[in-house]
Amino acid sequence: MTHNDIVQKLWNLCDVLRDDGINYSDYVTELVLLLFIKMVHENTEAGTLKKHPLPEGCRWTDLNNKSGINLLGDYKRILLSLSSGRDGTGRLIHTDPLISAVYADAQTRLREPRHLEQMIKTLDQIDWFSAQQDGLGDLYEGLLEKNANETKSGAGQYFTPRALINSMVRCLKPQPSELIQDPAAGTAGFLTAADQYIKEHTDDLADLDAQQQLFQQNKAFVGIELVPGTRRLALMNCLLHGMEGEDEGVVLLGNSLGQAGASLDKADVILANPPFGTSKGGDASITRDDLTYPTSNKQLAFLQHIYRNLKPGGRAAVVLPDNVLFENSDAGSSIRRDLMDKCNLHTILRLPTGIFYAQGVKTNVLFFTKGSAKDKYLEERCTQNVWFYDLRTNMSSFGKRTPFGEQHLKPFETVYGDDPNGQSTRQEGEWSFNAEEIAVDAEVSEENQGMSDDRLAKSRWRCFSREWIRDTKGDSLDISWLKDKDSVDAADLPEPSVLAGEAMSELVQAMGELDSLMRELGAEEEADGQRVLLKEMMGEAE
Repeated sequence: MTHNDIVQKLWNLCDVLRDDGINYSDYVTELVLLLFIKMVHENTEAGTLKKHPLPEGCRWTDLNNKSGINLLGDYKRILLSLSSGRDGTGRLIHTDPLISAVYADAQTRLREPRHLEQMIKTLDQIDWFSAQQDGLGDLYEGLLEKNANETKSGAGQYFTPRALINSMVRCLKPQPSELIQDPAAGTAGFLTAADQYIKEHTDDLADLDAQQQLFQQNKAFVGIELVPGTRRLALMNCLLHGMEGEDEGVVLLGNSLGQAGASLDKADVILANPPFGTSKGGDASITRDDLTYPTSNKQLAFLQHIYRNLKPGGRAAVVLPDNVLFENSDAGSSIRRDLMDKCNLHTILRLPTGIFYAQGVKTNVLFFTKGSAKDKYLEERCTQNVWFYDLRTNMSSFGKRTPFGEQHLKPFETVYGDDPNGQSTRQEGEWSFNAEEIAVDAEVSEENQGMSDDRLAKSRWRCFSREWIRDTKGDSLDISWLKDKDSVDAADLPEPSVLAGEAMSELVQAMGELDSLMRELGAEEEADGQRVLLKEMMGEAE
């Protein structure tokens, strides 16, 4: 049984949950409460865990030999006991704050004992030996990814594509004994990927001494997550990857734009994909008084936090939407200047659309190092050149049918180079994905950068000096030089009245087709009602 087969079998259990009236968005949360108990059991049986982290009476063997109303009652009791640390009589059964955090306020919405029994039997029938070969942490993460891809909401907003995570980690090359943070941890994808990268390069930590191994297990990784349910998924994900953290686990519950973020230690490496959008209710969720430039834009606030929280010489890779690159507010321009002063912003990767849950959102990865290339303590004019890789223009429309994969990022990683600080020898010129067929945008013409080679002007990989960005772009980093084949020049558009007329014509035709379809389906009454409503809206009612 392959990894994907097991993930699909787990996902199929959502049909059982639906039959019990559980909402689509709650599938994974409901499933993992049970699944985690099973995975802990398998890890203990395989000897991966030195001791069973769950107290007696709250283990898989306390569930899988029961049925009927007793089974559902015992399961509810187990969830309550894991959350509170006490059994039904109030007797203390465990004092592990991490287990209490994982199961904080956990409760099942299952109402039918037969559905719980069916789920338990299905989990017992899975080929867990095959699952162990790939690692239960990776299997669990595959389930989170499945949920993100299927729902495009809920957990989807916390899931960064695995291919992108792995690429960012390979570029930054996290090392043993470094403090690695994610201030917007989500389900801890960046942290577990960084842990896996280090383990792959240290023979699963066997190359490290005992003290270093203990640091990697308990102190190397720290994340912050604002949403309790998502933090639960993150803690489970970390534990199944062998990452315990300190008392409260690897991922802390809190707000990075509040006191929780202000109290973090300085980091060697930060990897993050902050949440999109502005702060709800203005800047109410941004309570930091140590950020130099107040803003209600959460991404700009997160960006400030990240570059301020790096140690001298520390490095970061952050996913940010286009508005961070061009917002011309006082805060937006000031934060970009401050970033380029205090850090060497050496690389920006323009990502294709369609790879996140919000279709059409335009994002980038900013790679930067605290200080300059020559002096990590320097705090002014640290950026000399910014290299851009355009992986967006004339790229496929990614989605379920055309998945975004690591093969799309390999050309970028090649030109990025082996130096995690972006200091490898670089040369303009990279024409993957039919770049030579793309027209060049006149706004960033070849003469602006001294391009004498027409072919070089169509490269996806270009370098722009800090002076050019300041003098020509006014410190905007929204730089593109390739013109998308589907782009439309605003000067060539018809008059607005013509466009509005064309849109109205298409809407009328579509409504006529929907009216016919409703009548064919026997919904004449509803169709008549919609016609009356439309007339009222158009001011044509008698």
